[in-house]
Amino acid sequence: MRESHHIKYHNHGGSSGVDTYKIEEESIEIAFKGGGTYLYAYQATGRQNVERMKFLARSGRGLNAFINTHVKNKYAKRLR
Repeated sequence: MRESHHIKYHNHGGSSGVDTYKIEEESIEIAFKGGGTYLYAYQATGRQNVERMKFLARSGRGLNAFINTHVKNKYAKRLR
């Protein structure tokens, strides 16, 4: 599923640094509360990681922890 604009991350855990996200077919853009928007794409981040990030973004729980634990700086590019 593709979303045409950034969606507010629900943050059910209450302490996430993720602000918004935008899902594309082979990537996800994530904007962080402290600043910075990053593109995580299949080629740089890995298909399995990107798909897990999409799932976590939609569920509103665990995305920031997953990024910190599994992908860290494996983003395709910094957008802002």
